[in-house]
Amino acid sequence: MSQETEPRRMGQTIHSIRADDWRRRDRCGTFYGLRQLAHTCRDGADMTFQRVLILEDNLIIAMETEEILRLVGIQQIEIASNLEQAVNAIHSEHYDFAMLDVNLGESTSFGFARLLMERGISFGFVSGYSDTLDFPADLRRVPLLNKPFDEQSMRLFVEALAGGSSLAM
Repeated sequence: MSQETEPRRMGQTIHSIRADDWRRRDRCGTFYGLRQLAHTCRDGADMTFQRVLILEDNLIIAMETEEILRLVGIQQIEIASNLEQAVNAIHSEHYDFAMLDVNLGESTSFGFARLLMERGISFGFVSGYSDTLDFPADLRRVPLLNKPFDEQSMRLFVEALAGGSSLAM
């Protein structure tokens, strides 16, 4: 097993440095080997976000993201595999925040991100690339979670979104 370390935050980007460590933690920091759903910590802390939209065109990554979100205490999660599904979802349901894969095959999620900003929905980007210089200028300060990520990195990402970072442009 790799040495236990904390995720690194570099600006608005969160990097997991435990990507090769397959041990899992629940959101209270307890290691375990089997899949388990999140539980309430002794201090009674709970996540403020309840409903999340994931825009991810890779089903395996979307399912792993869903699992990790459940581990940090979010239970209502919807996956959209393309922009059309994502737009339909926000027109028909309420979401506390959204996680957007930057590269969606032949398009990007930047236009959808702006729609979320107009509607006041917090969001963050998820990408295998940590360089945001190619992002449009108005979206460079949005929280970015680098792939691959683990529960600790996801927790930091959700906390950054709970602080309203993606809305303070």
